[in-house]
Amino acid sequence: MSSDPLFILIVVVCLAVVGVLAFGIGGFAKGGEFNKRHGNRMMRWRLGLQAVAVALIVLFVWLRARAGG
Repeated sequence: MSSDPLFILIVVVCLAVVGVLAFGIGGFAKGGEFNKRHGNRMMRWRLGLQAVAVALIVLFVWLRARAGG
């Protein structure tokens, strides 16, 4: 399973979600002008990446169930 390209893609997207989340939290903690300019953008990126991650996970589970495994 760990050599499955779809599984690897899911891991990469999940790591990207964590990275964007950490960057957004860091910007929020810093506050000021940086947060005003980039806070909403980071939230939109995180939500988009989370949607992609969930869709890929659902696809992965569906494909596994369909394959009988």
